[in-house]
Amino acid sequence: MTTADGPAYGGDDPYDLITMGRIGVDLYPLKTGVPLAEADTFGKFLGGSPTNVAVAAARLGRRTAVITRTGADPFGAYLRAELRAFGVDDRWAGEVAGLPTPLTFCEVFPPDHFPLYFYRRPKAPDLEIRSDEIDLEAVRAARVFWMTGTGLSVEPSRSATLAALEARSTSARGAITVFDLDWRPMLWDSGQEPRPWYERALALAGVAVGNVEECAVATGESEPYAAARALLAAGVELAVVKRGPLGVLAAHQDGTTVEVPPVPVTVVNGLGAGDAFGGALCHGLLAGWDLERTLRHANAAGAIVASRLACSTAMPFADEVEEVLAGAGGV
Repeated sequence: MTTADGPAYGGDDPYDLITMGRIGVDLYPLKTGVPLAEADTFGKFLGGSPTNVAVAAARLGRRTAVITRTGADPFGAYLRAELRAFGVDDRWAGEVAGLPTPLTFCEVFPPDHFPLYFYRRPKAPDLEIRSDEIDLEAVRAARVFWMTGTGLSVEPSRSATLAALEARSTSARGAITVFDLDWRPMLWDSGQEPRPWYERALALAGVAVGNVEECAVATGESEPYAAARALLAAGVELAVVKRGPLGVLAAHQDGTTVEVPPVPVTVVNGLGAGDAFGGALCHGLLAGWDLERTLRHANAAGAIVASRLACSTAMPFADEVEEVLAGAGGV
């Protein structure tokens, strides 16, 4: 494994956000409603959920970086170039010899059918992140650290992810650690039980974010309020339960509960909406906004991306989010 070019973390100001985990090339048909067997033109985009979260926050003016790995191939070079173009620091986006950069294909059938096909065999390079390769000083110093459930699916990524979470326990007061529940069953070995690893990560995180299915995997509870309570009981301070067309529910250890309705939108591709939501959620938490304002901004960012074809290139800028909120009567 060779690391990407770039200075080691040192005297720079801490990052607003460091994310850790998946990266890959998204290949989406340029026409909607066309199955892959019939598609003949595709767009190529930077992809991978935590990578897209870093892009989303960078679009909102935040200083971001991603800890990940690609193959030592042209697709890996493309992804690092895209990270830099989006303003995301790629110094920890290293290469793994012998493993190809992952590809992900999608079928786009609006408004709610978007099958994904992951090509991550024999193993995705981003699952080869090792504990001794992580700049724990930078991880501790980041104002927000974001990790995912997929990072817990296999070694050495599992140990590396947990090591990063444990390092966060010595972060400065006010630092935020987010666990994106990110349940992708096809990326776990058959028969593997994720719950113990989710419970261990929840005990080390400050914020948990997931949809009702992901909450059920993490806690056994799928009813939104019960799931939020279970996440709080597992150790986080803030539980964010995404409910799709029903909006989002958030509950805090201090007893605050907020429900925010969705922003109406004509859906083109819903796949990147959650990542835009995540980047805007981090932005609002960093800004010190109250919970309702933060969730309204995150919902608006997600709605914008759902109305567009791609994920990374679709991430909105701050003025676009404000425009949508003004039209929806938000703040």
